Amino acid sequence: MTKVLLIKMSSMGDVVHTLPALTDAANHIPDIQFDWVVEESFQEIPRWHPAVNRIIPIALRRWRKHWFKSFKSGEPQQFCKMLRQENYDYIIDAQGLLKSALVGRLAKGDRYGLDRCSAREGHAALLYQKTYRVNHQQHAVIRVRQLFAQVFGYTMPDSPPDYDIRNHFATHKSKSPYLVFLHNTTWDTKLYPELYWKRLGELANQQGLQVKLTSGNAQEKARADRIAATLKNAEALPRLSILDIANLLVNAAGVISVDTGFSHLAAALAVPNVALYGPTNPEYTGAYGPNQISLGAPFPCAPCLRKHCNHPDRHQTITPPCFTTLPPELVWETLTSLLHSKNAS
Repeated sequence: MTKVLLIKMSSMGDVVHTLPALTDAANHIPDIQFDWVVEESFQEIPRWHPAVNRIIPIALRRWRKHWFKSFKSGEPQQFCKMLRQENYDYIIDAQGLLKSALVGRLAKGDRYGLDRCSAREGHAALLYQKTYRVNHQQHAVIRVRQLFAQVFGYTMPDSPPDYDIRNHFATHKSKSPYLVFLHNTTWDTKLYPELYWKRLGELANQQGLQVKLTSGNAQEKARADRIAATLKNAEALPRLSILDIANLLVNAAGVISVDTGFSHLAAALAVPNVALYGPTNPEYTGAYGPNQISLGAPFPCAPCLRKHCNHPDRHQTITPPCFTTLPPELVWETLTSLLHSKNAS
């Protein structure tokens, strides 16, 4: 058996982007088995992949915030003990950060990762025993697949990415078909305007589709409530677990999303999804896979990669102004085309 320790701790999108590389490796090395170091809040996701044997949760975010309490509890020490239970044939740091490279340094086995020109933090490469160059100018899913292909010595397949998690979930045809609006995200500049969400909801209701809006905190729930209140058939959901949202997505007729981790989860589940990008670049981190369309705003300063908009029109009704180039009618037309294409295939 080939035992591999994989280090890809966060974010949700990064974790999801790693799954197709596991599928590739499992197809080429049938006896391969992965242990995965991942942030505790995302540990549910790797469990769904059949090549994953053991999850080793890490809580760096929480430990940093409450370092004395965490050290006193013994959690970091227990993590190190779990990390060193096995002698690994490969330790792969797929994150390319100093913190992830240091985690790999604690484990037992040969360490592999991106070279100093390819890693997000070049100095991380100093902690690997074998490094590989991977072009930055391509999607994150392809980058990880290429890294794994070099580590294990096979040619990366030219087939579409196979996340291999959909079979984990029970699918059924809903008596009341619904769309999921993934309206919540971390940056204010990535938020699609509320007025536009309301219009999309109206278009969905006109076609007999219910709208379900997810939320992760009180502010997002308030936004969902405001949008739902203007529609005939909509539900603002309470905060759900990652597993519950996955079940919600896999049985949806379709999804409209912004740049958020759950959009990548929709992609991994092959749910028809139109993902909207204003300040960020879908070419490198867009929703990727079957039934996915990523719309990047064709705006002069997009993608700006800014968390705070500084455009002169940022205080207008539609903000950030880059989303004026992705009006609801265009988004709805794109989703309708995608759904028709899926149903025809």
